[in-house]
Amino acid sequence: MSSPLRILVVLPLYGGSLPIGRYCARALTSMGHAVRLFDAPVFHSAFTGLKTLELPPSSLGPLENSFLQVLNQGILAQVEQFEPDLVLALAQAPLNRLSLQKLRKAGVRTAMWFVEDWQVFDYWQAYAPLYDVFAVIQKEPFQEKLVAAGQEHAPYLPLAALPEFHRPLTLTAEETREYGADIGFLGAGYPNRRLAFRPLAGRDFKIWGSDWDGESVLAPCIQRQGQRIGEEESVKIYNASRINLNLHSSLKTDRLVSHGDFVNPRTFELAAMGAFQLVDRRRLLPELFAEDELACFDSESELYEKIDYFLSHPEERAQYSRRARERVLAEHTYMQRMQQLLDYVAEACGPWRAAAAQTVIAQPLQELLQHLELGPGASFENVVHRLRQQSGVLSDVETAILFLDEWRRQYRGAGAKCCRVTRG
Repeated sequence: MSSPLRILVVLPLYGGSLPIGRYCARALTSMGHAVRLFDAPVFHSAFTGLKTLELPPSSLGPLENSFLQVLNQGILAQVEQFEPDLVLALAQAPLNRLSLQKLRKAGVRTAMWFVEDWQVFDYWQAYAPLYDVFAVIQKEPFQEKLVAAGQEHAPYLPLAALPEFHRPLTLTAEETREYGADIGFLGAGYPNRRLAFRPLAGRDFKIWGSDWDGESVLAPCIQRQGQRIGEEESVKIYNASRINLNLHSSLKTDRLVSHGDFVNPRTFELAAMGAFQLVDRRRLLPELFAEDELACFDSESELYEKIDYFLSHPEERAQYSRRARERVLAEHTYMQRMQQLLDYVAEACGPWRAAAAQTVIAQPLQELLQHLELGPGASFENVVHRLRQQSGVLSDVETAILFLDEWRRQYRGAGAKCCRVTRG
């Protein structure tokens, strides 16, 4: 696809798919597309604040629904103003059925990347048929069930990494002391993890992340009293740990190593950083990584054995890490996933509409876009927004753009549609 697209990425209010949505937006921007975010998390505190009213469920429920209706009106307003070629929603994005129906009626293409376990989160049954494309991280029997529900366009799209963010770091001595450990884990305290990790208590083991409340055996290992860890800091933690544990979550405790199918984002992110990991074996893992790229375990006993083995064999840890990083950079980046998704949408829904009249960008404007870290498909609005964040003396091109923006505001009104900076 040679022409840049206009893509609205709708983020969830909170949750594990939130950073994935941001990675998708960054990848699409790097690919030269004009990207706008519906940044739902900025409304999260207001949404949760409704609970402080101490209302009974019969009163709180309608209030929460009304709040979500306002968010949907905001999404539709952005669609009307931005005129995207595609609305891409991440799992649990606050797009309701009525909004999806309106988008379909208006001819706006929609896609969701459902980065959830279909057996745990079942809202897909009501929403999947309303999207033009419903990408998933699992295969059968999920895809068969989607067809039965009325969604025939459900490509398998595994997770990925963002190499410019998930990268090897050189840590300071202070950072190494704070984050470093023989064994590290970052994630929520699911029941299977609590039980599997308890035999490691007393070792040089640091646990980072939330939902470890009431865990007495592992309490000395839990860092910062179980506070949430941001994405930036997580990269430092992964780089500092000699062995990163990567046990996929499970609510069940009868089998701590579940041998499930989907592969979590941590697997790709750790590999992209060149950080060593021990990951529980998953059914879909062999088609993503080779045996000599990831060190896997099938049981708790094998996990403990391999921890001891790899702590005493640093050269083998380095070899695994190097090969895993090479595989991610070659095949498992968010830019590759986004291109695969866009190609599938075009295949399922027909070619992308012809771009508006194209003009050749003059060299000064090309240089300005590069300076602002924007792609050639950046909207006029995005260029103005970035310019207003800059400081210093304005160039002739910058002055002209800001003057044009002021003219547009004064004479065309706040509801005018923005021009688009495109290339020939």
